[in-house]
Parts: sequence; structure tokens; C-alpha cells
Amino acid sequence: MSYTFRNLFAALLLTFSLSIIGNAQISKGKFINASIGYGMSAPYEDIDVVGSGFYLQGEYVINLTKWFGVRPYAGFISTSPDKDLTDRDLTEYEATSKALLLGGKARICAPIPWVAPYIEIGIGTSLGSFKTYLPNINKQKKGLLMHIPFSLGLALGRSNNVEFEFTYYYHASMEQFSGAAALGLTFPLN
Repeated sequence: MSYTFRNLFAALLLTFSLSIIGNAQISKGKFINASIGYGMSAPYEDIDVVGSGFYLQGEYVINLTKWFGVRPYAGFISTSPDKDLTDRDLTEYEATSKALLLGGKARICAPIPWVAPYIEIGIGTSLGSFKTYLPNINKQKKGLLMHIPFSLGLALGRSNNVEFEFTYYYHASMEQFSGAAALGLTFPLN
């Protein structure tokens, strides 16, 4: 194993081991999480073309342990071309999405009181309209697309019921991703 891979593996193993004995998520049980934030979309290519807008999501949280949970979700994202964030030479190009997001994610949390970092990954589908128009890509689709959700965030507060996260939805068929900087609140169901 290379030195970098070995260090990454050791860090993941340590995080996993500590997570088993820690209290990273709210607690074992069922919850509802609601998130709202600043939405954006951008192409996979390293071109300064950005869409911005609105993001909203709800999750049914099933915490199987204090460090691992599954989260079926339904969300909405709407972005339009943002000429202020896009390079002036590229203002005719765009990467936008307006879609309903459905799917499921798994979350792993680190056991740190008051500030619990987490990572989520899953699979889902998007129903809506997407456009990726760049100098060498011209894709526009309406309908159902698969996406891969990925999130990095912090569960904050005494009960870890406030969340701040960066969440992304990778749409490979459109060569773009949608995402958001979002703030969420979690409420117990029992």
C-alpha cells in the first residue's frame, strides 16, 4: 500500500472505531429532517459556468445506531443561469436544473459532541428538466434521470439536531451536478 492510501485507511478505520462507541447522531430511532438552502448547478468540466437558485429537502431518518443511519429523501432544486458568477466570456452558456429529487442515502457520523461531522452517499432519481450548454456539450433533457447524492456536513448542538451541509447530486447523463449549501433541522417522531 502507498503511504497516502495507508494514512487514509488508518483515518477511516479510527473514525469507524470511534463511531461505534460514540454518540454522533441524535440517537437511535426515527426522525424527520427538513433542509433549505442556496442551490446551484455546474458542469463536470472545469468551465466557469454556474446556475444558482433554491434548494429544499425532507428526509425520513432511520438511525439504526448512534453512528449509522439511512435516509429516504424527497427534495426540490431550481437553478437558473447566474450571469454574475459565470465568466463574462461564457455568458451564452449555462448549466441549469429544475427537478424533484427522490432517493435514499446512508450516513456515517463521527462521535464528536456538539459538532459531529458526517458523510452521506446513496442513489436516487431526478424528475424535471436539465440543460448543459457549453462550447463542446449541448445536452437538454426533460424527464427521469438517475443521480448519485453525496453530502458532507456537521450535526450541531447539544442534541445534534441542527445540520449544516454541502450536498451534491451528480447527473452523469447530463455531465453536470446540482448541489446546495443547506441548513437543516431534525425533529423526533416518537
